[in-house]
Amino acid sequence: MGGNGAAGGKAGLIGGGGSGGAGGNGSNGGNGGNGGNAQLIGNGGHGGHAGIGAIRGTAGTGGYGGLLLGQNGSNGSA
Repeated sequence: MGGNGAAGGKAGLIGGGGSGGAGGNGSNGGNGGNGGNAQLIGNGGHGGHAGIGAIRGTAGTGGYGGLLLGQNGSNGSA
């Protein structure tokens, strides 16, 4: 079974969140990590891609953009 991707780091007050890691490949694909959230100004991190296997993993979800300015991160591909 593929390992799960690590979650993206949370941003400081100003700055974007880290992207989630991709899930590992294996008989069962690992899950992608979720993108980190921004706080005030910055974009959310992107979700990690799902791992490939006979049973695919679940893609990670994008993080939230900042409260004042920023866009949500995109979800990983399934």
